[in-house]
This record gives sequence, C-alpha cells and structure tokens, in this order.
Amino acid sequence: MINVRELEITIGARVLMSGVNFQVSKGDKVGLVGRNGAGKTTLTKVIAGDFQPSNGSVERIGEIGYLPQDPRTGDLEELASDRILNARGLGTILKKLEATREEMGSVDEAVYDKAMERYERLENEFQANGGYAAEAEAAAIASNLGLKPNVLSQPIGTLSGGQRRRIELARILFSDATTMILDEPTNHLDADSITWLRDFLKSYQGGLIVISHDIDIVEETVNRVFYLDANRGVIDIYNMGWRAYLKQREADEERRKRDRAIAEKKASVLQLQAAKFGAKASKATAAHQMNKRAEKLLSSLDDVREKDRVANIRFPEPQACGKTPLFGHNLSKSYGSLEIFTAVDLAIDRGSRVVIIGLNGAGKTTLLRILGAVEEPDTGKIDAGHGLKIGYYAQEHETLDVTKTVLQNMQASAPELNDTDARKVLGSFLFSGDDVDKPAAVLSGGEKTRLALAALVVSRANVLLLDEPTNNLDPASREEILKALASFTGAVVLVSHDVGAVDALNPERVLVMPDGQEDLWNDGYRDLIVLS
Repeated sequence: MINVRELEITIGARVLMSGVNFQVSKGDKVGLVGRNGAGKTTLTKVIAGDFQPSNGSVERIGEIGYLPQDPRTGDLEELASDRILNARGLGTILKKLEATREEMGSVDEAVYDKAMERYERLENEFQANGGYAAEAEAAAIASNLGLKPNVLSQPIGTLSGGQRRRIELARILFSDATTMILDEPTNHLDADSITWLRDFLKSYQGGLIVISHDIDIVEETVNRVFYLDANRGVIDIYNMGWRAYLKQREADEERRKRDRAIAEKKASVLQLQAAKFGAKASKATAAHQMNKRAEKLLSSLDDVREKDRVANIRFPEPQACGKTPLFGHNLSKSYGSLEIFTAVDLAIDRGSRVVIIGLNGAGKTTLLRILGAVEEPDTGKIDAGHGLKIGYYAQEHETLDVTKTVLQNMQASAPELNDTDARKVLGSFLFSGDDVDKPAAVLSGGEKTRLALAALVVSRANVLLLDEPTNNLDPASREEILKALASFTGAVVLVSHDVGAVDALNPERVLVMPDGQEDLWNDGYRDLIVLS
C-alpha cells in the first residue's frame, strides 16, 4: 500500500505539483496520465523512493516493484536468468546449489560431508522460496515477454536496451511485489507479449500504478485515473475506469469554463459598481467591500485547463552529400556465444527511406549502433560516402550526457550555436526558462526524447538513424515528430514497432533481420511489424 500526503515536487524553480494526496491500496489499478514533462515519471520515482520530494511524505507498506524507463540497472555481469530469479532470492541459491553439487563429487570425505550438509540446508531454503515451481513460473513469464533461453543465459551487460528492459519487467512481475509501479511497460514488447501483459495486469491482485501511452492497456486494466495537469500543477483523481474518466474529464472542463464565465461576469459587475462608488467619499467603504467580494469570487474558482503546448519539430535542409553516403559490408556481430547476425550488406542512398524489421533480439538496434559508429562489428566494415553526416537517435537516450544540463547537451551537439540560438531551438522543443538548466538525469522519457531530437535537428544530418523515436511520447508530440519525419528530405533508417511511424515514413525498402535480406517495401511487411 502507498499513502501520499501533502506532496510537493519542485524541479529547479518550477513547481511540478503541490498539495497531492492519494492512497493506492490492494486491488487499486491506477492509470497515471498527463502530457510529456508534466511530472509523471518524477512522481513515480518519488513514490518508489528514488527521488526526494520538496515537501510532504510517502508511506510505503509492503514490497514495491518499480520499472523505470531507464533499464541500466543491476550488475552487468549477472546472468539475465539470475537477475529475474533473484527477485525472490532464487538465483543466488541455485548458484550455491550448483557449486555444492561439485563439492559433493570430491574424494575428500571432509569436503563431501560438509557439502552434503550444506546441500540439504540450501535445498530447504530453495523450497521455502518457491522451489522448482517458482523457477518454472519465472521461465514462463520470461517466455511470454519474448525472452528466449539463449538470451537468459547471457550477462545482462551484453544485451540490448530493449532486452534489458524486458528482463527488468520480468523480474518485477515475478517478484510478488505488493504494489507495482510500471513506467511504459509495453516499450519493446511485441503484439503477443503486450496481449499477455494486459491479461497479467488484469488478474494482478496487488496495487498498480501504470504510465503508458498504449491506450489499450490503460483502458483494459485500470479502475482509477490520476490526471496530472501540468498547467495547473495538480492531480485530478478519478475513481473510475478509462472510458468513464474521459467523459467525466470533459464534463469537468466544461463545468470549470461555465463557472468561471459566470463568476467573471458577476465580478465585473461588482468591480464596475465599486468604481462608481469609489468616486464618492461616502461610498468608499461599500466600494472596498465590493472589490473584496469580486476578488474572493475569482479566487475560489478552479483553474481552467489550458491547451497543452506541443514541440515544434522541423528538420532543416540536410547537409549536401554524394549519391550513396553510407555503406555496410559483410557486417557480423556476436555477444559471447550469442550470434546476433552475420554477413549483412546494405547501402543507404541519398534521400532513401529504409525500415529495419525483425523479431525482438534479431539485431535491429545493434545494426543501427554499428551504422552510427557507436559499436564496432566483429567482421566487415562501414564506408562513409562523400559528405556523410549521421544523426543517431538511441532508444534509451545513450547519446545524452545525463551529468550535463539540457543546454549543455544542446551546445555539445552543435558547438557553433551561441547561447541565445541554442535556447531558441530548445524553446521550440518546449524547454523554456529554467528548464534548460535542469540536469538531463531528471528528465522524463518524453523530455529526453525531445532533447535528443532537438540535437538531431541542429546537426543538419543527411542520414538519420532512428531507433524507436516515438517511444515515451504523448499523442500530440508523436504526431509532430511523424509530420517532421514525413517532410525530411535526407535519408532515414528506421527501427520501430510503431506502425504509424512506419506509415509516416512511407519507406521504399525494408531490411529483414537477422538474415539481412533486403526487399522493396510492401504492405505484407506492415503486417509483420504489427506482429513483431
């Protein structure tokens, strides 16, 4: 259970929210909604204990399972399977059991006797934590999230951002947490995994707070909605499901507008009358009282929700380049014993539009990283054509320096920009005033996406490598990005599970991973994206 009392969260000079009070009990399934930058991710960090509020308190009763947007947690040397099992302490026990079995084969009687004694103790501990049934449960969860045995046997440091995030999600679902806090849990999941997750959350008996731009999962799982209004700095609590919330929210907005219009009209009459009375000394007291009544009338009103601003994203004309600015020859990549892909060839022509598709773990992100010179291939090479300038957008925002501020990240991407010009560009991406001085580490996933895209815009890149650019974005911001993408005249190589993003790109070619098979785009490949 979670109890939040008089919570206030301030980032820099900006008050994200204040006077927040709510409780999440067993069986409560809360959809936390609001535009990008409203403070949803920051609020979940506060609830989980990863961030301190400016005021107020958070009481946590029972175990909290928290899935952040950033999967870069845990021991990178730990096996993926152990990471999941250790949510209940099973991974460590299984390791000890394995080591003990080896000692039981010793010819030394003393070693053998100690190993036998230890094995019995470890076996009892293993059974007390759920035993082989729990191990099978963890394997089933991992399988339903698209994690294959060859992935589970790898250290998490060798896995892609998407795979690591699914590992963390599997860990939390397996943990038996009293309350789960899930920030964009459907990112990097295929259609089957999303369907399974939706059913899992519907049957979950504990408390749940979920942030998701996947309307289907919110609509089918939540029984309460918390709307974080960024303009008013408050949370509106609706103790109802998603569809009822949408109707009630519109009704509330109409009521606020109507009440304000009536009150403003009454206040105007009072103020006019007060102005008339104020000219006469004998009426000064009455005039003063009328002004006070008008002020009280206006101050008692709820603020009317303002229309949310959206980023003004426009890619400039790309830098001139040759006919084929980017080549990849005989590219291969493996992580330990896990082979990702072999002998992939591709050529990116000027202004071409290419979509890379494949199942999770097929090497789509790895190939983009190699093309962007972020990672080296095991075999083969990348050749840069005349005038090549790459703009790489990483799905986990690895291109951002989280130790630097928003403004410093922008200046690092475009050193030629002076302070004023950098602020102008950031302003068009909704970073205004003190927002530019915030460390990138405290930004939400949507804000990091906007900052990374702002860096791409000023780069004048002629080849964009985009890895899930619409993840973490609210519908309005997503629409702006897709419009900008459709009008961009340079080359684009896109990896995305978002069919709408692929449609907006209007691709010419498709590269199917891990085989590296190249083909002309057709609607049959669109169906594959829906399923992948």
